[in-house]
Amino acid sequence: MLFIEYPKCSTCKKAKMFLDEHNMKYEHRNIKDNPPTKEELEKYLALSKLDINKFFNTSGLVYKELNLKEKLNDLSLSSKLDLLSSNGMLIKRPILVGEDFVLIGFKINEWEEKLCQN
Repeated sequence: MLFIEYPKCSTCKKAKMFLDEHNMKYEHRNIKDNPPTKEELEKYLALSKLDINKFFNTSGLVYKELNLKEKLNDLSLSSKLDLLSSNGMLIKRPILVGEDFVLIGFKINEWEEKLCQN
């Protein structure tokens, strides 16, 4: 699995602890230093079956500075993907990418359901 995070983020730290406590193997990637590309985001979007707007970190400073709350609905899918891939701090985190799934954000019940099935 690929674990995409911002190391200073408390939610990412909780998610990482969850993975470690459950002895999950994963590769680590810093979302600020190496944000997902537009192509990766298209793949994640398809796997997650979520609306593209769910990928935005709506509580982040960059989101607020760019006034995206007002602008997001007027942007095309392609423009939203371009925006997300241009700055990792715009993306909700963490992201956990498996072979056939993507989890956005850390909701422990979703993670347990997807990762702890026997």
